[in-house]
Amino acid sequence: MRRLLAALACLACTLAHAGTLTVFAAASLKEALDAAVKPFEAKTGERVVISYAGSNVLARQIEAGAPAALFISADTDWVDELEARGLTAPGTRVNLLANDLVLVAPAASTVRLRVARGFDLARALAGGRLALANPDAVPAGKYARASLQRLGAWDAVRARTAPAENVRAALALVARGEAPLGIVYRTDALAERRVRIVDAIPADTHPPIVYPLVAMREAPAAARDLAAHLASRAMDATWERFGFRPVH
Repeated sequence: MRRLLAALACLACTLAHAGTLTVFAAASLKEALDAAVKPFEAKTGERVVISYAGSNVLARQIEAGAPAALFISADTDWVDELEARGLTAPGTRVNLLANDLVLVAPAASTVRLRVARGFDLARALAGGRLALANPDAVPAGKYARASLQRLGAWDAVRARTAPAENVRAALALVARGEAPLGIVYRTDALAERRVRIVDAIPADTHPPIVYPLVAMREAPAAARDLAAHLASRAMDATWERFGFRPVH
């Protein structure tokens, strides 16, 4: 694992040429963040390179020396860890966005299920597996497990899950019909036409889903400009177009 992280860090180094800003961002941000950086690039002439993966993978790459300028995580834990290690620039952390969890099925599926305490998720799987991000490390998976535990459904399905390396990989399992059901962010479901939302996961069954943004200790000054752009009210409509809720 250490060798893999080091190799990935070296790969990230090749992307961090002069005149570019390298952003490490949770996989669930893909379409929205791609759209959000375009006006910044057009206005400033800066080139923004974005590396998407699970927040846990990105944090480990940063710890291994990858030269990210900004890190946007899908939960607070990984930013907390980088701060504790002294890798972030003091005073740059902000809560950028909020999100929700949903239960999804392939678009052609006819399954109907109301997510509530005592619901029979195991039966709804009909012998298949529940796709979700790795609940031991990836924020979306941790939120999903917390919710299912609160709803009393986790014990019945824990051996019938299909843990994925990030939430987009879990979404892909459902989109391809390889899993009959999955738990992903609402924004992921909106980005994939091959799935449909079966029901929302009650927000009070898991910790609030918050995406913190932070600049790294060695980030150039332009990184703070990009951070201010992403957190500005002028960007609210862009985030909302992709299903996120801006946090101010």
